[in-house]
Amino acid sequence: MFFLRIEDTDQKREIENGIQDIVSSLKDFDLEPDEGMIGENEEKGIYGPYKQSLRKEIYQSYAKYLIEQAKAYPCFCTAEELEEMRKKQEDAKIRTGYYGVWAKCRNITVEEAINKIKNGEQYIIRFKSPGREDRKIKHKDLIKGNVEFPENDQDIVIIKADGLPTYHFAHSVDDHLMRTTHVIRGDEWLSSVPLHLQLFQELGFKAPKYAHIAPIMKNDNGNKRKLSKRKDAEAAVSYYEEEGIPKEAVKEYLLNIANSNFENWRRQNQEKDISEFELMLNKMSVSGALFDMTKLLDVGKTVISRFTAKKVYDESKKWAKRHDQELAKLLEDEEYALKVFGIERENKKPRKDISKWSEVKENISYMYDEMFYKEKQDYPYQVINNKEEIKNILNLYIEKYYNELDDKQTWFDKIKELSGSLEYAKEVKEFKANPELYKAHVGDVSTVLRVALTSRTNTPDMYEIMKVLGKETVEKRIKSAIEAL
Repeated sequence: MFFLRIEDTDQKREIENGIQDIVSSLKDFDLEPDEGMIGENEEKGIYGPYKQSLRKEIYQSYAKYLIEQAKAYPCFCTAEELEEMRKKQEDAKIRTGYYGVWAKCRNITVEEAINKIKNGEQYIIRFKSPGREDRKIKHKDLIKGNVEFPENDQDIVIIKADGLPTYHFAHSVDDHLMRTTHVIRGDEWLSSVPLHLQLFQELGFKAPKYAHIAPIMKNDNGNKRKLSKRKDAEAAVSYYEEEGIPKEAVKEYLLNIANSNFENWRRQNQEKDISEFELMLNKMSVSGALFDMTKLLDVGKTVISRFTAKKVYDESKKWAKRHDQELAKLLEDEEYALKVFGIERENKKPRKDISKWSEVKENISYMYDEMFYKEKQDYPYQVINNKEEIKNILNLYIEKYYNELDDKQTWFDKIKELSGSLEYAKEVKEFKANPELYKAHVGDVSTVLRVALTSRTNTPDMYEIMKVLGKETVEKRIKSAIEAL
């Protein structure tokens, strides 16, 4: 189980409707927290409030406890004093920070502190670290394995001037009170482990287990860099919904780069839901995986190929209503759309031509007359490109061979017969064996029909397309193609 806690103690970074955006993004991927925030001002669970800004008194209570235990103290240093201290440390080429002899307010007496507060001096609360940099701590990370760090000796701020806690302190208090057992986070937080373990220890809490995930990387002109929210559109969760990449594909792809054994598992369990795959933290890479959009879209094609025609229709329509009104209008006739999406679907080798919902219109537009005739018809004929020859094929097919009631085998046998009557090889292998005996082969004749009916050279099964288009449309399009010659 997991809970959704909103860590909003940095009020400057708060954005309008930010919580609802997070909740909605999680819902888009079928992720609903077991407890925590479920709306901008709604929550569920027994360990609330789940917004840190509403837990101010809780943090201050624990800060007071640490002060009473001489494990924390008020600090009256001004921003100017801290900046001067930092410059001196840099000039001396030593570590910057508030520690050791540099911790100016660490040994201030209680009486001095009380007097300063009574005089209205601004202050913050600092943690009084018992650590020493010359000592090491050993820690077992659930992904990185055994790691070793110097102890934390920094007297970090735990309560800011506005009375709210820093992330470090709030994290320690909340993870204890909310019964957190595992914290999975980016490995930029790995260096904070000594501090966090120290805070848990000094507060008298049991620390959760930590798993630090390597960042997803991106190839940037031959150089690897971390996927960036500022630079890369694909770093935003909203990008996948806008592009129409199915949530199932995104989850499959992420599992693929998360656990090296997922791809083999999927190959052996093609019909199983990904929830049956056991994600193992110790099988996650300690270095960042490279984000590959081409691979993600390939996964998208495979995922969508497993969908029923009804699911493809429903998901396409839902996406179109948000992002493509022209497509939404095309899909108003559900009965016809289901026939279109049913072409080469729900069989042993389903079509794999759609990787995301934003590609649907391009993939099906030729099945709709209003789009077919709206687009410029270039009719990209291939091997057979002589106009008179193309006219002969199309005219003969309509006049002698086309029958909308034919089954698939009969239909194909007629294409062969048509080919033979015009001196084309009835079989591709016959043409390859004796190319000098034929003009071309049955596949090239089929291409002429395909281009005339769809204005494309690459489509799903032609027989199924013609069955969906119907007699009237087939005849109309072939006549139109002849006229265009």
